[in-house]
Amino acid sequence: MPEYAKPMARLIEELKRLPGIGSKSAQRIAFYLLKAEAVEAEQLAAAIRELKQSLRLCEICNNVTDTSPCSYCSDASRDSRLLCIVEEPGNLVPIEQTGRYRGQYHVLHGALSPLQGIGPDQLRIANLRDRVQSGNIEEVILATNPTVEGESTALYLAKMLKPLGVKVTRIAMGIPVGSELEYVDSATVSKAMEGRKEI
Repeated sequence: MPEYAKPMARLIEELKRLPGIGSKSAQRIAFYLLKAEAVEAEQLAAAIRELKQSLRLCEICNNVTDTSPCSYCSDASRDSRLLCIVEEPGNLVPIEQTGRYRGQYHVLHGALSPLQGIGPDQLRIANLRDRVQSGNIEEVILATNPTVEGESTALYLAKMLKPLGVKVTRIAMGIPVGSELEYVDSATVSKAMEGRKEI
C-alpha cells in the first residue's frame, strides 16, 4: 500500500475490515471523508456511536432493536402460531417485504459451521427450544440461507424441533443456491415462502 499519513492509513485499514470493502474502496471512502465537511464526518461518527450504544437484541427473538421486545414480537396482530427462523437480522427484511408472512421470528445470528468453530452453542438455539416448548407454536419455518452451512443448520434444527410436536417446514428453493436472503428480490422470497415443505 502506498505511504499515507498515519491517520489516513489507519482509517483505510479500518474500512478494509468492513464486508465487501477492499483496498481501493477503502481508499476512495477515506479520501471522500477527508474532503467532506467536518459536520458530515461528525454525523457519520455520531451515527456509528448511536448504533453501538442504542441497539441491543430483542429478549424474545434476538432481532436487533432499540426497544425490547422488538416491534415484531410486540405486534399483537402477528400470528403467534408461526415461527420463522433466519440466520441474521438482515434476513427479516426480504421476508417482510413480500407482505405474505405475518408470523413471529427467531434470529440465530449465524449458521452451523464446524470448520469455523461455530456449533450450536455459538448460535441462539437454546432460547429457540424454550420458545417452542413453552408457546403455542404450531409450525416452524426454517428460512436459513441455501448454503451448505444453512442446509446443515436447517437439518440440525429439524431434528431438534420435530420431537417437540411442531410441524417443521423449509422454505422452497426458489432462492438460488449460494445466495443470501438479504440480497434476494421480494418476488423470489415470496415464492420460496409459498413453496415451503415439511422436512
